[in-house]
Amino acid sequence: MDNDQPCANSIIDNNQKKMMHRDTERKRRQEMATLYASLRSTLPPQSMKGKRSLADHMNEAVNYIKLLQTRIKELGSRRDDLKIQRSSPDLSSTSALGLDGNLSGSTGSSSSLLAGNFSTSRAVVNPCLGGVEIVISCVTGVVLSRLLQILLEQGLTVTNCATTHVNKRLVYTIQSEVSNPSCIDFPGLEQTLTKVISSST
Repeated sequence: MDNDQPCANSIIDNNQKKMMHRDTERKRRQEMATLYASLRSTLPPQSMKGKRSLADHMNEAVNYIKLLQTRIKELGSRRDDLKIQRSSPDLSSTSALGLDGNLSGSTGSSSSLLAGNFSTSRAVVNPCLGGVEIVISCVTGVVLSRLLQILLEQGLTVTNCATTHVNKRLVYTIQSEVSNPSCIDFPGLEQTLTKVISSST
């Protein structure tokens, strides 16, 4: 009988260990599920369309963080430029608006649109939060329907379009959403839009 007692205690201990392990594992899975749900809720809705695997969600999170980091750098640079421009009272009105720069090359910045040759029409395409921002500068108006058609063909969904008049130039700002900004050929789209603008002006 004495031999049976340690054996029974051993079985009970093993069962308790298994139950504790199961409880610990269940709590860990619940915590992970809560953390993944929290991660998904911070990502843009367009990146969560359809049923996706956990690996897809993690990849989207990495891409989104990289996009935000790029955007933070761009905004920091713009802020610094504006601080410099604000501290220099003798700047022209285009500089005060942050619209100076070199038009000859594709700088990826809308601030270069109004400098240099004022007869030149130009488009600049930049990634922005959850999508793409297109800034178009021209002396005469453009056919917006043609530009919007090109954007739709590229898989962009236009969410906002505004027109302003700066220094005798029209500046169109078009914001759009895209499910995966890394699929967009920014230089190619910029070139296509610039050709269309140039041919219509």
